[in-house]
Amino acid sequence: MKLHILGIAGTFMGGVAALARELGHQVEGSDQAVYPPMSTQLERLGIQLSQGYSVDNLSSDCDAIVIGNALSRGNPAVEHVLNHGLNYTSGAEWLRDHVLPGRETIAVAGTHGKTTTTSIAARLLDAAGASPGFLIGGVAEDFGVSARIGEGKAFVVEADEYDTAFFDKRSKFVHYRPRVAILNNLEYDHADIFPDIEAIQRQFHHLVRTVPGNGRLIVNGEDAHLQTVLAQGCWTPVETFGIGEGFDWGAHLIHDDGSVFDVTHKGAHFGRVEWSLLGRHNVMNALAAIAAGEALGADIRSALPALKAFQSVKRRLEIVGEVDGITVYDDFAHHPTAIATTLAGLRARVGEARILVAMEPRSNSMRLGAHADALAPSLDDADTVVFLKRPELPWDGDKVINALKHDGIAVADTDALLIELATRVRRGDHVVFMSNGGFDAAPKRFAEKLRGQ
Repeated sequence: MKLHILGIAGTFMGGVAALARELGHQVEGSDQAVYPPMSTQLERLGIQLSQGYSVDNLSSDCDAIVIGNALSRGNPAVEHVLNHGLNYTSGAEWLRDHVLPGRETIAVAGTHGKTTTTSIAARLLDAAGASPGFLIGGVAEDFGVSARIGEGKAFVVEADEYDTAFFDKRSKFVHYRPRVAILNNLEYDHADIFPDIEAIQRQFHHLVRTVPGNGRLIVNGEDAHLQTVLAQGCWTPVETFGIGEGFDWGAHLIHDDGSVFDVTHKGAHFGRVEWSLLGRHNVMNALAAIAAGEALGADIRSALPALKAFQSVKRRLEIVGEVDGITVYDDFAHHPTAIATTLAGLRARVGEARILVAMEPRSNSMRLGAHADALAPSLDDADTVVFLKRPELPWDGDKVINALKHDGIAVADTDALLIELATRVRRGDHVVFMSNGGFDAAPKRFAEKLRGQ
């Protein structure tokens, strides 16, 4: 089969491309913007990439067009597919039809932590000898890829609540029909498609409806919004997780930064995790992954030591450079809660050292202003914030600067942002670039600037 993937440079669609190639299909694709790490993975796989959505990029001998959810009616490639009656599908449907049949699927859902939790679950299952397949919304450092078929029955998929495609407005995760589903957390997000949190809860309940009675739901026991989802109806055994007592799976912090913690199961000691990740949120991610692996029958207890070398995924507080005592990080920030928990974990690790944040409000919800009021408080652990207020931002970014607990300044472009950071940074600082986009390669450029290149 020959596929053309529209939107191939997105983390999900890039993973679909990698799986299709591993299965022996011919794959080509196009996208409006192609940048690392996904472009690097696709090029390494030998997949032909075309810039833009020109009709000329679509080979005439393709058997199917796989259309990403970033494309809508009016897009020239989409209109060509429809006008010529070409065979088309969504990435989520292609995954369901060609990869997931016969697999023991773990679907990892939640507003935050999906990518990291999926990576942890895949690493634990791999260390337990299960040789899982996976599709992760980012390049997993431990595996060097974002997706693989795997040799075992287990398959771990990052299960996004975002809509499937222009022709299918259900959340992607309703297509996966998992045996085990992780409900990691639930907050309001994706303001471009969901009017309120109740609409998101409705989609999460659609996922709950697809999990069989002999499967398992792994649910954040601290999250009231998820309890509301379960109250709408639940037909599957539930195991809860949380920090402290009162949960089926619990964590007790040995180090406040979350780098060492004990795991309990139904009140009994299960094991200890020592790793390089920081923050309460990552402890919760680990608990969910541990519980899910156990639900599939894997010997996760024996696999826990593998987390000591766990490297997470690119762009999750990833260190991109250390120059003259200054550490530069790249973080995939998309929501105030994720920003706050990431910075809290870093603060617990670095103590009184200064944290400087370069912030780009790039997600659809951020750009629409849905999180504008919560953004400044989420940055409380930052000593200085340089806020990228592009001219096209449709709301007043100065309101974030004015509400900051500490120092802050707004700039209009990336060049100005790098200049401001350079004037403020000093030895011993930690500089965190936060954006869910390419950020004009600002983290790498800043590290190079520090090196004098």
